[in-house]
Amino acid sequence: MFMFQRLLEGPVFPLCRLALVPAIMVLALGLSVSGGRAEEAHAIAMHGKPALPADFTHMPYANPDAPKGGRLTWGILGTFDSLNPFIVKGLAVQPIRAYVVESLLARGQDEPFTLYGLLAKTIETDDERSYVTFHLDPRARFSDGKQVTAEDVLFSWQLLRDHGRPNLRQYYAKVAKAEAPDRLTIRFDLAGANDRELPLILGLMPILPKHAVDVATFEETTLTGPIASGPYRVTAVKPGASVTLTRNPDYWGRDLPVNRGLFNFDEIRLDYYREANGQFEAFKRGLYDFRVENEPLRWHDGYDFPAAKSGEVIRDTFKPGTPWPSEFLVFNTRRPVFADIRVRQALTLLFDFELVNRNYFFSLYSRAGGYFAGSELSAYARPADPRERELLKPFGARIPVDIMDGSYRLPVTDGSGRDRNTLRAALKLLSDAGYNLDGTVLRNRATKAPFTFEMLVTTRDQERIALAFQRDLKRAGIDASVRAVDPVQFDQRRLAYEFDMIQNRWDQSLSPGNEQYFYCGSAAADNPGTRNYMGAKDPAVDAMIKALLEARDHTEFVDAVRALDRALMAGFYTIPLFNVSEQWIARWNRIERPQATALSGYLPETWWAKGQPQASPAK
Repeated sequence: MFMFQRLLEGPVFPLCRLALVPAIMVLALGLSVSGGRAEEAHAIAMHGKPALPADFTHMPYANPDAPKGGRLTWGILGTFDSLNPFIVKGLAVQPIRAYVVESLLARGQDEPFTLYGLLAKTIETDDERSYVTFHLDPRARFSDGKQVTAEDVLFSWQLLRDHGRPNLRQYYAKVAKAEAPDRLTIRFDLAGANDRELPLILGLMPILPKHAVDVATFEETTLTGPIASGPYRVTAVKPGASVTLTRNPDYWGRDLPVNRGLFNFDEIRLDYYREANGQFEAFKRGLYDFRVENEPLRWHDGYDFPAAKSGEVIRDTFKPGTPWPSEFLVFNTRRPVFADIRVRQALTLLFDFELVNRNYFFSLYSRAGGYFAGSELSAYARPADPRERELLKPFGARIPVDIMDGSYRLPVTDGSGRDRNTLRAALKLLSDAGYNLDGTVLRNRATKAPFTFEMLVTTRDQERIALAFQRDLKRAGIDASVRAVDPVQFDQRRLAYEFDMIQNRWDQSLSPGNEQYFYCGSAAADNPGTRNYMGAKDPAVDAMIKALLEARDHTEFVDAVRALDRALMAGFYTIPLFNVSEQWIARWNRIERPQATALSGYLPETWWAKGQPQASPAK
């Protein structure tokens, strides 16, 4: 498992050296100090030091000599009605963000959270991160040839703060003041934010051209391709069906070290499919080039078609170094039926993972109780250290002893689908919450209303899990219905919180930060369009997110994330289903990829088309 680089290691500094600590800490960020202030640097890391020096030539997971040309066809489940991924309204084409619209800095995918220069050639900040200044690359141009200036950056910040998605509004509202000292420099005053991640969040801000965006209509859906500075432009749109991106031959950043070996296809076609089985059949016929497989049954025995047997279709398995993506059944705690934590605990006991994993998933999955499984950030089955206990002390009554001391475990059944021990324990919790069995029906003692709710699903795999859980619940007298809807309706209802229970996957990084407010912060609970699907409103959760954002070094950060994990586990907002420790990718052999794999796993932007002329060697 990748470990963060520690800021300061070894013995405690003698008192006479304390004056040197601020300078050392700034140097560790990839920034240098002169005359008591930070100087411009090529990169910034959330914790520790950037892995690549200022004179790096390419990212280690990219092939700098990858040939250019050809087309990549991408099969996407769902549909779209907008090319603007920065607003709540509509179903947007998400790859627009990665391939068309650029940010000030670019992620290093081999590190937990390090950003390197892109539109901004350099960055500077102080040890307190009370401000951040970006110095734009004078070569940077939008696709219409106009230069990217500080005025565009200031405009983008104001636009997204006032009209963007809820997470963008939340992030950018923390800026106290923004100003442009000159045409290519923008300075953000972050005083009072107490958020050490904010300079990096601003570094990832999408930059839009002031001269080409109508503020009055920005929040409306549109099928007009945006003018932006990225490597691709939108060249064709078939509403709801496909979008074609064409590589800009005049792309200003094609020779930047951060881009060398990336964005190799002349054309990227995004084809949309409304139904999962039809999408897979299209892949088998070669109608698109690769697919991310999320169904173990299909991965285990579904790739027996001729092209897969002959080697024309290649199956790759990647083991990323990030926390394992985790699937959950999510309680919508806004619903009265799930408001009582004892009900949520009881239903967690009733889910028979051992049966489902063996019968449906060929025992390919594991299961952990937290949200950062497979990494050092996970608190599951790990006792809290003194720092975690200190962070959680004000909320001690909310955190059960077994979650604090690491003895809490998810229930383990006998795998029969008729485990009596878990059923008995679940019925006891339900009785404490005010429900009794009336024959074969569980009823509220006060109202006599039966216990019933709906599980919303959109894929075959989700439906199978829901039906298995439905059988488990029936043994306790609970009437759970399963409603299957198409992906479009599912997304609309999920974003509007119009469901009782859904299955959802959260992908966490090794550097969780502001996005945690979006996932589980109280302010996001009643704000449509966030990922706080569970409706969590917990001061302990909010406080732990604040603590991880204020952490100065790796040890403090890990303690804060583990404390957050404990607070979330204690809320029983979800039923953990399984953890995905691998990425399963199937591709036709006309698509090639580098031998090296990034810490984050597979990256289509590093792939290339087979048979294209070799690129000139990188200098």
